[in-house]
Amino acid sequence: MVAAAVLGLLTPTGAQAMSVAQFLAKVKALQAQGPLAALSPDAELVRREVASIRAAYTAELRAARAAGKTPHSCPPETGKPKLTPKQMLAELEKIPPAKRGMSMKAAVYAYMKRTYPCR
Repeated sequence: MVAAAVLGLLTPTGAQAMSVAQFLAKVKALQAQGPLAALSPDAELVRREVASIRAAYTAELRAARAAGKTPHSCPPETGKPKLTPKQMLAELEKIPPAKRGMSMKAAVYAYMKRTYPCR
């Protein structure tokens, strides 16, 4: 439940880019706080990071399609791709520690490309 609150998507607000390592560290610290995590400024940082990536990803897909180009990845156009907070954390944990310096955006985009390749 805490993970869902921590990773809940809000309106994008231009959060500063975070590495996977930073993101996971913040999420783990927030999870350790239990229900009080919702009051932490880091909870807002994590939400903003996720919302910013989601907004950028959606905008890039729309722009590519509007320009008649093959998009980065091809999730179903009906409805939104479903990536629960639990799934997202599991995917991030699969990234080897030596590669967790990559940006969250790069990690999410790589996941979307693997999960929804264009055919």
